Amino acid sequence: MVSTNIEVPKLPLLVICGPSGCGKSTILDMLFKRFPDKFGFSVSHTTRKPREGEKPGHHYHFTTPELMNESIAKGEFLETAKYSGNIYGTSIKAVETVSNAGKICVLDIEMEGVKQVKQKPGLDLILVFIKPPSIQTLEARLRSRGTETEESLKRRLSVCKEEIRYGQDGNFDIVIVNDDLAAAYGCFEDFLIDELLKRDVELDKPSVN
Repeated sequence: MVSTNIEVPKLPLLVICGPSGCGKSTILDMLFKRFPDKFGFSVSHTTRKPREGEKPGHHYHFTTPELMNESIAKGEFLETAKYSGNIYGTSIKAVETVSNAGKICVLDIEMEGVKQVKQKPGLDLILVFIKPPSIQTLEARLRSRGTETEESLKRRLSVCKEEIRYGQDGNFDIVIVNDDLAAAYGCFEDFLIDELLKRDVELDKPSVN
């Protein structure tokens, strides 16, 4: 990984991680809906193909392995990771754009990306791990998507088990079990408000759902 000179944001970075199918995206959607002016999503780059319903520039910046590797070599990424044969990464530009707008930048990244971000000096990180109630529940969620072959599902579940071990091993500020979405989100929001208050950052009154 090429060393980078990212400008340290005045506001903390909210890093959220968890295995595919754990409900991260839904929880983040709820956060943005309730606090639309406080948070900005750092849109990751990926070399995988878009899934049905995914919009370029909103869910991901979709690119090719060649272009992605070229940008990594130039030091344009804060973190990168390989997952299920594809490359993912957060560009420095994406983070700085959100931070310069006066918003808390949200990074939805994989385990390897979390390891890299934690090594960057001077960053104020709020680290959240979303955990499924069980591997069986996670498998059922992934199967319901209909996007995996049996072979790719086995590989993904193997990676998910490794991610869960890392998540439970003291690498995050909080681990939230998502067996009930409303309860999981409530725990997430309460924790986030407390962490921001420690930094003298107050959230505006939430929008009505």
